[in-house]
Amino acid sequence: MEYAVYLQLIVVLAAIFVGAKVGGIGLGIFGMIGMAILVFVFHIPPGEAPIEVMLMIVAVITAASTLQSAGGLDYLVKVAEKILRRNPESITYLGPIVCYVFTFLAGTGHIAYSLLPIISEIATDSKVRPERPLSISVIASQQAITASPISAATAALLSTSLLGGQGIEMIDILMVCVPATILGVLAGAFAVSFVGVDLDKDPIYLKRLQEGLIQTKEHTETSNADSKSRPLIAVILFLMGVFSVVLFGSISSLRPSFNIDGEMVKVTMAQIIEIVMMSTAGLILLLAKADVTKAVNGSIFIAGMQAVIAIFGIAWMGDTFFNGNLAFFKENIQSVVTTYPFLFAFALFVMSILLFSQAATVRTLYPLGLALGISPLALLAMFPAVNGYFFLPNYPTVVAAINFDRTGTTRIGKYVINHSFQIPGFVSTIVAIAVGYLIISFM
Repeated sequence: MEYAVYLQLIVVLAAIFVGAKVGGIGLGIFGMIGMAILVFVFHIPPGEAPIEVMLMIVAVITAASTLQSAGGLDYLVKVAEKILRRNPESITYLGPIVCYVFTFLAGTGHIAYSLLPIISEIATDSKVRPERPLSISVIASQQAITASPISAATAALLSTSLLGGQGIEMIDILMVCVPATILGVLAGAFAVSFVGVDLDKDPIYLKRLQEGLIQTKEHTETSNADSKSRPLIAVILFLMGVFSVVLFGSISSLRPSFNIDGEMVKVTMAQIIEIVMMSTAGLILLLAKADVTKAVNGSIFIAGMQAVIAIFGIAWMGDTFFNGNLAFFKENIQSVVTTYPFLFAFALFVMSILLFSQAATVRTLYPLGLALGISPLALLAMFPAVNGYFFLPNYPTVVAAINFDRTGTTRIGKYVINHSFQIPGFVSTIVAIAVGYLIISFM
């Protein structure tokens, strides 16, 4: 029995490794190959396909894509630029806060691509070491995913097969994860403010300056947003959609109930998110005149659909593997994990490094956590642990931050893992989990 489980684990890890190496939709495709081996070779019954989670992500990504095509994201970036340029000396704290807020509202960290060059230029012109605000801003865009009411990871967590079926509501996630991740980001900003020498003493920067590779007075221009009212209308409609999701999630009595065969059945949060966000997309198309073709060709839609495919293959394979061997896991690790829950948080962290997706990590490992008897509140507190994909410096926002830093202070070290994002990443994640546990002790 144990021999077979270890062989299956090798198949699962191999599928994840190859899929991550291929990138894009490869994670989902090779996850499905692993699924096929588990079912046809090891004769494990298929687990539960993550259809509910996939539909929620599709709805949110559709709304965010229409916002982008209407110029709403460009409008928000211009607002952010004005805020940041007014307080250049505080860029190490303001940069990550702005990235956090924008990611929280948009439900995707891809908005950071537009903010990172602005943060880099302001830091360079202010003689602040760009590594400091850039590294923690990338981490902030990741931490905000585990607090956003419309992110794919939160949608996965709220599904009825996970914490949504254990009495955890949207308001619980907001009460725990928002303060936890904000304090984590601020702690990370404080820690990174001591990293490296000051910019005017950095040898790589001085060398580039001497070679004329850096024009200190050059400013990055944000893309030309539509100066008319369409982007503003799109932003207002999108924020109304986000607010509606939060409202329905926080006050369950607002959700309609129906008498079905003599039993009152309330509309689930998954259904609310799907209905509200798809309707929001429709309103943006009608009132903000968003371009449908532009929406499906935008970066948010493409990245979102890749995430859906990845979750389809990887999460289904993970669910099949863990449920098919539940007796083995209960017998061997249940007592240890329930006694030391932080070990499960460590497992979440490691899995997120492999999967490069908070939502896929949630959908893959949280069913096991529930099956092992870990408290739903404890699982909620350790939610920020799924933000471990900063560990290897190959995630797109990490690579983008390195490339946007013309001074060369944001970099990958000789040993690859000794890069600029490790300190703020670990500090933010550890503090967020610790604060989360502190908050749930009062709930």
